[in-house]
Amino acid sequence: MDTVTLLLHPVRLRIVHAMSGGRARTIGDLCEDLADVPRTTVYRHVGLLAEAGVLEVVGERRVHGAVERTYRLHRARTLIDRDMAASMSLEDHREAFTTALGVLLSEFNAYLDREGADPIADSVGYTQSTYWLTPDELADLIKQVGGAMLAHRGNGPAEGRRPYLLSPILFPTGGTITEGQA
Repeated sequence: MDTVTLLLHPVRLRIVHAMSGGRARTIGDLCEDLADVPRTTVYRHVGLLAEAGVLEVVGERRVHGAVERTYRLHRARTLIDRDMAASMSLEDHREAFTTALGVLLSEFNAYLDREGADPIADSVGYTQSTYWLTPDELADLIKQVGGAMLAHRGNGPAEGRRPYLLSPILFPTGGTITEGQA
């Protein structure tokens, strides 16, 4: 299975999110985080991710006669780089975007369903804005936002930290404006 197909499945993408931050997690841990996903489904998709090398087994122990495995994410194997994205068809991009939105909705619903969910206290945001940018301004915005994200991407679990899902979405709207229209 190619990387795009592997990663752009709603349950597998949620598992990747749950494994972020260098955490070592068991199926039981993942099932707690993905309480709305049947346990058998989590097992099946963890198996596919492990088989593809996206997850690696970092520990095993016997629990009630069965082997419980602990997994860790290979972050580098979860990235769809520019070359891979360039090889995708427009329909592939449509499917990828739809999957990403579905996962975002599932994650947000799971957050709201948690006891004590407080969007204001948790600084939840989902605003949308339109920016009028030249190609140079767009490149600068992408560089600044990307730099801010990369500065924190390597953070792992630590006292006082909790995971946040950040999903920047950027695409042009409408047509181009010529000088006479501006």
